[in-house]
Amino acid sequence: MIEPSAEEQLVFLTKIQRLFAEGDFTATYKFALLISIADYAVQNGDVGGDDLLIPNREIGKRFVELYWQQCTPFNHSTPLNDGVLLQNNHDQASVVSKILEYRNKNFKLTAALKSEELITYVTAKVKENPIKRLQKLGGIDEIFIFEETKGHIRLLPGVTYCLRRFQPLIQQLCRTNWISQIKSISKNNALIDEKIDLEEFLFQTSRQSLAIVETGLRKISDKCFYCNGSVSKADVDHFIPYSLYPRDLVHNFVLADPKCNRSKSDTLAAKNHLNKWLEFIDTNTERLNDIGFEAGIMGNSKSTESIAKWGYTNGFSGESKAWVASAQYEPIDNSYLSLFKI
Repeated sequence: MIEPSAEEQLVFLTKIQRLFAEGDFTATYKFALLISIADYAVQNGDVGGDDLLIPNREIGKRFVELYWQQCTPFNHSTPLNDGVLLQNNHDQASVVSKILEYRNKNFKLTAALKSEELITYVTAKVKENPIKRLQKLGGIDEIFIFEETKGHIRLLPGVTYCLRRFQPLIQQLCRTNWISQIKSISKNNALIDEKIDLEEFLFQTSRQSLAIVETGLRKISDKCFYCNGSVSKADVDHFIPYSLYPRDLVHNFVLADPKCNRSKSDTLAAKNHLNKWLEFIDTNTERLNDIGFEAGIMGNSKSTESIAKWGYTNGFSGESKAWVASAQYEPIDNSYLSLFKI
């Protein structure tokens, strides 16, 4: 397909901004839907950005994943809603209430996502509400992201390209507005404790789950992934930086020496690290899946590799440099992309 012009990309972003200001919603569903669509475009779209068909059930599964952490008590000191933040201006959002049932049965996320009843329920709710209403701006339907088909949504021409290019920006806009809406719900005032980082609670993996990941990774290797040095104290690092793709996936975690982790920071890793990582997730896919199941963190090696390819493709297009070691960087060239088999 022909790449959208700069003007068409700007129009798309302008309408995304209007969606936040003019969208007709009382719950946080629109943010979850936008994140779900953008994530799917990154994982399953292509460089050309051709039209993309997204199954409604995949959106339903992503909703369960997004709201799972948010169904834990934010504040244990109050009996109000069992300490769980409201996601709706009135009563608790129906999707959240259904997910709460599964959390209260001590399900892990990875097990809940295999529940036919849960996924069918959430998918139906997503179809009847945010999918129907997301593109209503100022009370008028403006179909600029997708059209509905039986059991799917189809992204319109050029949208996959825009979602892949602007995914970090769209993610941050969604999260910022999601937090604002949570704070604007008056019944949440008694729950919100300013000493707790609300963004971290809503969107990041719990320390308990990360501890399980660290223990599992140590069983594979107790050395720093980057420098190969032994580590008594280690960080669980996002190989593809969290700032680039803010979603926790178990195949994207590696064990890192704190010094290497701080030095690498939010940059992509150099070709030797990338090649090692691709071999690592290929060799240890099942072991990583097991770690993810125990920690309640999603895992799919092919999807994670697709995300990595997207990240390095953007890095190549933007003439970015990759981290080799402390204070050492190299340009990302086309040879990086040749390492990917997908």
